[in-house]
Amino acid sequence: MGGDFAPKATVKGAVLAQAELVEGCSIVLIGDQAKITEELVRQHIDPKTFEIVHATDAIGMAEHPTKAFVKKPKSSIAIGFKLLQEGLIDGFASAGNSGSMLVGAFYTVKSITGVIRPSITSVLPKENGGVGLLLDVGINADCKPDVLNQFAILGSLYAEHVHGIINPKVALLNIGEEEGKGNLLCQAAYSLMKDSDEFNFIGNIESRDLFGDRADVIVCDGFTGNVVLKQAEAFYALTKKRGIQDEYFDRFNYENYGGTPILGVNGTVMIGHGISNAKAIKNMLLHTAEVIDAKLSDKIKNAFQG
Repeated sequence: MGGDFAPKATVKGAVLAQAELVEGCSIVLIGDQAKITEELVRQHIDPKTFEIVHATDAIGMAEHPTKAFVKKPKSSIAIGFKLLQEGLIDGFASAGNSGSMLVGAFYTVKSITGVIRPSITSVLPKENGGVGLLLDVGINADCKPDVLNQFAILGSLYAEHVHGIINPKVALLNIGEEEGKGNLLCQAAYSLMKDSDEFNFIGNIESRDLFGDRADVIVCDGFTGNVVLKQAEAFYALTKKRGIQDEYFDRFNYENYGGTPILGVNGTVMIGHGISNAKAIKNMLLHTAEVIDAKLSDKIKNAFQG
């Protein structure tokens, strides 16, 4: 029931994803059973194709995340987290209220011991065809140096085990390349990161190099990361508005990636864009399966508790 175009877009996206998932994988649809069944029938799909878990309530996109999650235990988001917590599903994905998704993750499956602040990422398309990762992009507007250091670990594990990047190059987003550049946060974070043996730190990187191949994982506070993300989204929108057709710029379309995992929690939790259409939902679900198969949460747990 989550997202601006639910349940039509979410159900259609689930149908598209189910057709591409490997045998043995299944999708559970959580929400108003009557509306879900009606949508499946409209798309000429047998409702028995999916397991449907009825939810009598839904959290609106404009509702207060914490209050809504606590006051609506029968919402699709609350029920989804309960199923995840009990091990009845392997991953939970939603394009619904992102704040409630974060609250639900922290209240139920909780942060991995040792992780100060879980993080979310964004894919940065590289001009050479590869991908880079930027984190954090919004849930940690203010950070301390040790948090940025942990983001480097989280991003490196995600890049390696889900995106298949061997020994990913980790950089700190800054206003200059030299050590000692930047604000107090970046200077202190650099001092922590430069001698780390937990990731491959290559130093500072400037924003003009975000889409090149200098780094695979770029670390910053959530305020900075969100500004970068929104600017990239705006630039892509401008190319479309001006009728520019370009294979590289088309890779900035959020629909191609669908969603991002919350890194650092005890389970696979995926957050999608509120404006997700069926293609975006499909790709979010396929990526959820990739994160589950990679056992990313377990690998992060081993890194922080080993």
